[in-house]
Amino acid sequence: METMDAPVPIPALATEPRFAQRLREHLEAEQLLDKRYQLQEVPGGHVALPVLEEKLSLQSLPQEMPCELVRIQDPTPSRALRRRTPAQRLRDELRRLLGESWSEELERDVPRAWQRHGDLVLLSEDSLRAAPWEQLGPVLWETVASALGARRLARRGRVLAGGMRSPSVTLLLGRDPWVEHVDNGIRYTFDVTKCMFSPGNITEKLRVASLPCAGEVLVDLYAGIGYFTLPYLVHAAAAFAHACEWNSHAVEALRRNLVLNGVQDRCRVHHGDSRELELRDVADRVNLGLIPSSEEGWPVACRVLKKATGGVLHIHHNVESVPAGSSPDGEAQHPAEGGGKEKQRARIRPEWERWAEATASRIRGLLAELHGQSWSTSILHIEAVKSYAPHVHHLVLDLECRPTLLTEPTASCPVTPDPTGR
Repeated sequence: METMDAPVPIPALATEPRFAQRLREHLEAEQLLDKRYQLQEVPGGHVALPVLEEKLSLQSLPQEMPCELVRIQDPTPSRALRRRTPAQRLRDELRRLLGESWSEELERDVPRAWQRHGDLVLLSEDSLRAAPWEQLGPVLWETVASALGARRLARRGRVLAGGMRSPSVTLLLGRDPWVEHVDNGIRYTFDVTKCMFSPGNITEKLRVASLPCAGEVLVDLYAGIGYFTLPYLVHAAAAFAHACEWNSHAVEALRRNLVLNGVQDRCRVHHGDSRELELRDVADRVNLGLIPSSEEGWPVACRVLKKATGGVLHIHHNVESVPAGSSPDGEAQHPAEGGGKEKQRARIRPEWERWAEATASRIRGLLAELHGQSWSTSILHIEAVKSYAPHVHHLVLDLECRPTLLTEPTASCPVTPDPTGR
């Protein structure tokens, strides 16, 4: 992350060292001492005590302690200031900016969490909306950016209606909307005003990156900017990927990201509705990363699987669970977003198993109908990615699909499908 410019010079009272302690006590008593910064030596052998200039009146200072108002060019933050969290630092800077206009209502309007993409901070849609903020103009956003160590600021709006789930984001500081985000050594670049980025899916991206995909062909039906396509190619060593995406802004970012990560020669981008995808019989693995449901993509996934050998489907879905204490077996353990030991110990709930079994049955039927022969489907794994309130979990089902009657080999050489689909 790039650093900000040097701090703005701050006001201070310079006095002889023998008067420094007495002057400090006086300034503290009058609430004039700026405790965000340390006392510092200045040229001439004097000691400078940072002060709140807006409250300062030189006439009110004791005459027996001669001092003069100076500016500290490179102030040293106090130990307490260095220990503050970014949220505390932001609150304190905004409180200083507002002065006497500060109120509890405004404090509740200060964001406590945000997304960071390189040197851009993306604020939540409900932060800094109160009327007094608007009166501050550009100085508000400059203060927020400085407090959070950013050069650019943006604020989310509501996700626009429609299948593309386009974000409504406004740039508050800066003009370039393109940002870069690094996850697990993979670089993602995208226009923050046109594309969404979900940091909550990091655990699934890490899991995908660890799958044994060497030599396999992947079809990613909802590629976006490459959230899962890239881990499959970069870390899981998939031989080739077909990335399907209908949002033109996401497609532009996806193409850039393939180049950024050096895998553009192992991926073909299909721009359009994945339901109309013309690929057949090419995939060893299909990723269906769409929530709340990827069900519309199930027939497509069945068509693109290799009909002779089958493969694995990774099916995303939001599944409702019975509230804790209401299920017959008393199961009350929740998966923990963000992974770790708690998540590893999370047990598979009965509702998840029922959904997985019903999905396996449905896929089995689709495959049999498509190919005119029976198929087997095996539940390999159910992954809990994260939870939504109340009692809704984003799950991923790893489903192995194989034809039950494999064709006997003949003397002729088998024809290997072209992984590019050409």
